[in-house]
Amino acid sequence: MPQIKLINIVGARPQIIKASAISRAIRKHFSGKISEIIVHTGQHYDKEMSDVFFDELEIHKPHYNLGVGSARHGRQTAMMITGIEDVLFDEKPDCVLLYGDTNSTLAGAVAASKLHYPVIHIEAGLRSFNKTMPEELNRIISDHSSTLLFAPTNAAFKNLIGEGFKPENSPPYTIDNPKIYLTGDIMYDNTLFFAGLAEKKKSTFLEQLSLVRNEYALVTIHRDSNTDDIVVLNEILVTLKALAEEKNIVLVMPLHPRTIVSLKTKLKSLYDDLTHCDHIKIIPPVSFLEMILLEKNCRLIITDSGGVQKESHFFKKPCIVLRKETEWIELVNNGTAKLVGADPERIRFEFLNFVDLMIPLDYPGFYGDGKTAEFILNEILLMFEKESVL
Repeated sequence: MPQIKLINIVGARPQIIKASAISRAIRKHFSGKISEIIVHTGQHYDKEMSDVFFDELEIHKPHYNLGVGSARHGRQTAMMITGIEDVLFDEKPDCVLLYGDTNSTLAGAVAASKLHYPVIHIEAGLRSFNKTMPEELNRIISDHSSTLLFAPTNAAFKNLIGEGFKPENSPPYTIDNPKIYLTGDIMYDNTLFFAGLAEKKKSTFLEQLSLVRNEYALVTIHRDSNTDDIVVLNEILVTLKALAEEKNIVLVMPLHPRTIVSLKTKLKSLYDDLTHCDHIKIIPPVSFLEMILLEKNCRLIITDSGGVQKESHFFKKPCIVLRKETEWIELVNNGTAKLVGADPERIRFEFLNFVDLMIPLDYPGFYGDGKTAEFILNEILLMFEKESVL
């Protein structure tokens, strides 16, 4: 069978990191059978996306950068569809890989499926059941444009079945006869790899911040619903400051630049209080490896990030989620993640419960065995092998 050419479509730094798990597996196990082309839509400009970023994480640079940049959802998605379509005409791949739920994911699904290239969706089946979130629409449309769908959790797999996908489908697989899989999560593959890399390359990072392992909490806030509403942002931060002082625990906050601007311009007195508080450590955004170290060595995580929620589980850390819903419902059902929204009373209740916890929490292996990327690539190869036989 000739070598399979696949196109990896990414749109932001987290997706490049996800794609790196596939790239590593290709290099280690499938280099003679699969070649890849990485297409970065440029959906998010990120100054961290420098040569240092790729070298530090041992990641291949994208072969294409479409440079789309920020824009309204419709305009941005349209520009990405146009750019991806041009790449598909030039490269003529065998299939297209998509990750997660960004506008880049949606654009890749639309462009590839309309040109009849098989779409392979990694992180398929995740649902928040809130269609006011743009990510939810992106997930649904991408899943229903796909030929192979890799669900990272049992809940995601069941969501696909609930939407009409049939696990018993037989090859040949097509957009009208798709195949769904329960795979585990490629970010668990990455966490195992990058945790070791972080200890080697960032061994003095915690010391530089004067942090003691397991004696601080990590706080990340970046969602519009929490940062753009000043009343909400004020309630969250005032509550966390009071809890840090009450329990004598340091809160490390790598705050998004947008959040800093909101604080300095609209909540200046609160910002001054936070920067002068011995229990609050506001730091600039950190690199991926630095974030891994902060997660691995903290006592508790407070976040509105989906990715950080999962990583809290990988590192066996309790997690307070500053959202009303989550795609990672198994964490909530397990009791190791708690949805609190921006409610001060619920934040306080769950914070005290986790900090004063006397009974050890259990962290089951929801996300696979760390070899999800290998499984996915094997299944892609099998699809084309079966097609050639049939």
